Amino acid sequence: MPGGDSAIGSITSGALSPTLGYPIAMAYLSGNLSAGDKVEADVRGTRIEFEVVDLPFYRRAK
Repeated sequence: MPGGDSAIGSITSGALSPTLGYPIAMAYLSGNLSAGDKVEADVRGTRIEFEVVDLPFYRRAK
């Protein structure tokens, strides 16, 4: 994963998405990351893997 154990950014907001059923977060990330790259975030002492996605990350079906 990019960055290894070093910090590559900061989470600005995060929550468990009731619609998607898993945690989501917005973050400022440094480095050369693209959609599909995997990163880890420390969430209250637990490391959780996240996938970098383009915005908007959710679109409601019509």
